[in-house]
Amino acid sequence: MYDLIIIGSGPAGLSAAVYGIRAGLDLLVLEEKPMNGGQVLNTYEVDNYLGLPGLSGFDMGMKFKEHADRMGVACKTATVTAVIDQGQSKTVETADGTAYEAKTLILATGAEHAALHVPGEEQYKGRGVSYCATCDGAFFKGRDVAVVGGGDVAVEDAVYLARMCGKVYLIHRRDSLRAARSLQKKLMDCDNVKILWDRTLSKITGSDLVERITLQSVTDQTEEELPVEGVFIAVGMHPNTAAFAHNIPCDEKGYVIAGEDCATKAPGIFAAGDVRTKQVRQIITAVADGACAVASAERYLTKNQ
Repeated sequence: MYDLIIIGSGPAGLSAAVYGIRAGLDLLVLEEKPMNGGQVLNTYEVDNYLGLPGLSGFDMGMKFKEHADRMGVACKTATVTAVIDQGQSKTVETADGTAYEAKTLILATGAEHAALHVPGEEQYKGRGVSYCATCDGAFFKGRDVAVVGGGDVAVEDAVYLARMCGKVYLIHRRDSLRAARSLQKKLMDCDNVKILWDRTLSKITGSDLVERITLQSVTDQTEEELPVEGVFIAVGMHPNTAAFAHNIPCDEKGYVIAGEDCATKAPGIFAAGDVRTKQVRQIITAVADGACAVASAERYLTKNQ
């Protein structure tokens, strides 16, 4: 019986682990991926984390993990399939049949990239279709590519790809971008980026690899083909809540309902980072959530001893 089990080892989960160890809690971190660090590992450069400007996302993720390791955090690779709330105890079931018990849980499972669900998207995954420009951009040096989206991630991807690709098309269904002004300025400074306004991607085609995409106008529904060899989809995220959404209250978008104290509506279960309802989803807010979630877990444990 652990005092605390943390599901997920991104910035929120590792922050919670460090704070939990410092609080003297007997805890375990469960992570389904072979490498700890979360989404930050796929970020080319982080320029807004206080005190660490210009650090690559991968290096930042490794620093987080090294800190947790130095504190003696126990971490196991496991895919969580269910969370069972039994009141004073919580059971976490995993895909290999192992079950873990704890008095409190912190859900720090994060979110993942949303898909467009258009013809050809699934077929060409890994063969020209990507959801991570920093992971796959190097494969498209000197080639023409498209980025789909209008938020921070899409614009960041376009700016990053402009450094190595021939032509970068940014496809957005509206007539203005949602990205931060600072990012938009960087985008406009890229000579090889062209924004295609008021268009949606309707089809991806090719032979063995992506060769072209079909775009549709949102104003008159006319279609046009665009020759590209890479398609980077950045149209949002959806929370990783499949293992517990049936018994932990979530909002209409699937995010776990929890306030700034990270407490969910299930006593003894807390949510931290991108998986919870919040206005700002950034590395720094995820790290802060980890600390807040442990503080709330400590209060719960003290009250229920």
